[in-house]
Amino acid sequence: MINLIMQTTPAGGAIAQFVPLILIFVIFYVFLIMPQQRRMKAHKAMLAAVMRGDTVVTNGGIVGKVKKVSETELTLDLGATEVKVVRSMIADVRNKTVAANDGKAK
Repeated sequence: MINLIMQTTPAGGAIAQFVPLILIFVIFYVFLIMPQQRRMKAHKAMLAAVMRGDTVVTNGGIVGKVKKVSETELTLDLGATEVKVVRSMIADVRNKTVAANDGKAK
């Protein structure tokens, strides 16, 4: 039985069986993995560029103006109250402002 199977399988048959699997992996990489990596990179750059005075939207839908920026947290001014938000929970920066002058004269 094994001799019959070995005789009917061409020499390059093993490699030809993996070509569709490799093609599927390439398609998944190009259409799913690469765009997700680009989005993550852009979001990380956006979070690094948040500064005082920007209007931001959190993942929970809260819209506020950044009052204070620290390494891991932002303090948002919501009008009547102030809220501390973890930096990674920022979904979008709506109004990007110019760097604020903190009163430091040159």
